[in-house]
Amino acid sequence: MADDNFDPAAANAPIDKDAPNGSKATRDWMGRIVLALAIFALLWGVIAPIGSGIGLWGWQSGLKGLGYSAILAFITFLIVVLLLWRGGKSGKKGSKLLRWGALAISLGYSLWMANVIMDAKSHPAIHDVSTDLADPPAFKVLKLREDNWDNIPGAEDEDMRGLSPQQRWRALHQESYSDVRTVRVGLPLPDVMAKAERLAEDRGWDIAVNLPAEGRLEATATTSLFRFKDDIVLRVRPTANGAESIIDMRSVSRVGTGDVGVNAKRVRAFLADLEGTVSSAR
Repeated sequence: MADDNFDPAAANAPIDKDAPNGSKATRDWMGRIVLALAIFALLWGVIAPIGSGIGLWGWQSGLKGLGYSAILAFITFLIVVLLLWRGGKSGKKGSKLLRWGALAISLGYSLWMANVIMDAKSHPAIHDVSTDLADPPAFKVLKLREDNWDNIPGAEDEDMRGLSPQQRWRALHQESYSDVRTVRVGLPLPDVMAKAERLAEDRGWDIAVNLPAEGRLEATATTSLFRFKDDIVLRVRPTANGAESIIDMRSVSRVGTGDVGVNAKRVRAFLADLEGTVSSAR
């Protein structure tokens, strides 16, 4: 039996993809795609360092993955902006919730990564920080990396041309971390060493050795999702009357050329907690 209400014109009419009603009409495939890309970029940025930290791949691959995730997030952001602009120009009023979600995720992640990159570029490409540049505290139990003085930047700079790698390191260190210096505390050496051990344990450092008689503590700190390991040595010497102590500290990253300021931040924070307030010894 024929349907008296059948309208051939209505049956052949094109489907309005931006119409608010109907399963086909509300299906925003481009919105789903860009939202999936934004979420994938964010997850990639989390998985890359975690995988490196647990040993699934090397730290270099983890850093590359982090960089690629940032590029994908920024490209996704540009695509979403274009889609929203085209939708506005065409006058279509369909739901854009998925696209706005993709925009928020991709933009937020891109801005966060841009801040990370800018912060990294604001620090010198060195990985060894010491309060004493002329006589850095020496590691005796932990081993200083063999390539510690390789790849120190500045060899081609006119101001540092002809300087040795250690001399370039000192110049870069002094320029960026002039506040990281030897400090004096009003405590005798045994008290300083006991407090230093407690602070290291509170921070979760793996203490390799603590020798109060020598005034030396060596430990390893593990940082970030990458599980980077930085080696630390604390050197404490008593003043002439023994009532006070002169403290030097050194923190060295095991891998990488630069440390994005992590070692300097660690030394500042530890010495500040060790004394309460830090004062220069020189």
